[in-house]
Amino acid sequence: MAIYATSRVVRTFEDRAEALAHFFLRAGEAPRLVAYDDGSGCPLDQALAALEWTAAVGLLTEDDLVHAARLGHESAAAVVERRSDAGRRFVYLGPRMDAPVVDPPDGELLYDQPGVRAYAFLERTPAVAHFLHATAGRGAVLALLGRRAPELRHVRRWAQDLLVNVAVGNSTALLAGWFATSGAGLLFLPGDAYAYHEVIIEG
Repeated sequence: MAIYATSRVVRTFEDRAEALAHFFLRAGEAPRLVAYDDGSGCPLDQALAALEWTAAVGLLTEDDLVHAARLGHESAAAVVERRSDAGRRFVYLGPRMDAPVVDPPDGELLYDQPGVRAYAFLERTPAVAHFLHATAGRGAVLALLGRRAPELRHVRRWAQDLLVNVAVGNSTALLAGWFATSGAGLLFLPGDAYAYHEVIIEG
């Protein structure tokens, strides 16, 4: 396997419009995630732990496309798209305490364990609607303004590089992020200023 050098760039912006314009310019056509509540963003304090935990127990797979996610201090929830020979399904995964008492009419219960409940949907809209109903959108990001959702493999690949040292004196509330094979970028809500972090493969 070839090993490529990567470079990291950090830019700060005082103006929100300028920060978002730079983000979308750099993202281009890359799949992206955008904060549901752009005033509070999505806190990424637990992001690396959540990504490792879900991969270790097999809840998420490398081929999953991330359509919605929420990372909390005590729980996490997501909607992922999974493809198989039978077609594609949108799977909601979340803690049982976040799920409504009534099962969603459009969803098929996949499993109900002490730590997690999962439903499968044939369409994206009811899956994301259930996610927003179960989580109230607090601290959530959604795949928006792009042609497709980010692949989990790319989110996991670049998260370590992007999140190292971000928390030192800066906000960890994500406003938007893009993820591709060649790199990724994250835009954080301001601590002192809007901060954009990008890592790309050189050459």
